[in-house]
Amino acid sequence: MSVDPRAYEAQFFGFTPQTCLLRIYIAFQDYLFEIMLVVESVILKKLERLPDSKITPFQIRKSTENFLLFMRQQFDKLFGTMEKVLLQLVLNIPRNVLLPEDKAHEQYPYSREQFQALQDEIKQLQQQFRAEAAAGQALRAELEEQKVVQAELEKILQWFDGLENVCREHGTGNFKESFAFLTQNSKKLRDVLKDVEEKNKKIQKCEQLL
Repeated sequence: MSVDPRAYEAQFFGFTPQTCLLRIYIAFQDYLFEIMLVVESVILKKLERLPDSKITPFQIRKSTENFLLFMRQQFDKLFGTMEKVLLQLVLNIPRNVLLPEDKAHEQYPYSREQFQALQDEIKQLQQQFRAEAAAGQALRAELEEQKVVQAELEKILQWFDGLENVCREHGTGNFKESFAFLTQNSKKLRDVLKDVEEKNKKIQKCEQLL
């Protein structure tokens, strides 16, 4: 049997023509072997009815094997011709025929160079996607860190607010300079907190775009 993958025929039939022919070949060989066993058993039964016969069962088995070999050789010759006919006239799709699922190739033909360019573009887009995904993950990690920092800053601001209220209630004069210093630091911390909040907003916008 010849070796010819015939991928387009396999796409249409759902199996390769060579696979179909191989199964036909094996099925006939099995059928021929079974027939020869039946013929041999019939001959042996008739031989039992002829007690004076000089033919032994061993000779019959030898003759059966020789005949089986002859039949296989003849079948192989005939099968070669049958294989060519089936491959050319039955299990063959002419080169000018286009399957329905491949009509898009006819409407939008691409050369090998164009196809390779598309493949390169796909690889480039995949690399960009991986890079953007990694950047997004880094932004999410930074956002979590900023949330922790923001929570700590809010606690500090609450402490300063409480300290300022206490100073106002008790009117501690000696504490004015310290209070002025603490108030100045409180404003700085508020500015830092505002800056952190703005960064968080920017990071969230970037994450939404990704």
